[in-house]
Amino acid sequence: MDQRHGFSLVLTTAGSEEQAETLARALVERRLAACVNVVPAVCSVYRWKGEVVREEERLLLVKTSTALVEAVRAAVLELHSYETPEVIALPIASGDPAYLRWLADAIDERPSRG
Repeated sequence: MDQRHGFSLVLTTAGSEEQAETLARALVERRLAACVNVVPAVCSVYRWKGEVVREEERLLLVKTSTALVEAVRAAVLELHSYETPEVIALPIASGDPAYLRWLADAIDERPSRG
């Protein structure tokens, strides 16, 4: 796979280190992501059920193919403790060719991943 096939960066957050590790490990083990960076201690301020809330969270940066974004979303929804977890996908416009080859080799785009 090369850049023309498309890669995406999926953003999600987790409320604890344990939740972030569970999500990151599951996505990589299922070959839905080549790599998940967990950024500790981000402060999120948002409106939820009519209230402004401030929470300490972990930000997950999920590197995957664009073809797998929906499968990543489904896995996050399956595994996440939040009622409405963040799942935002951004296209990767370009990247180092060797890194993108590694990314492609680390994921599995086949429809059935058993």
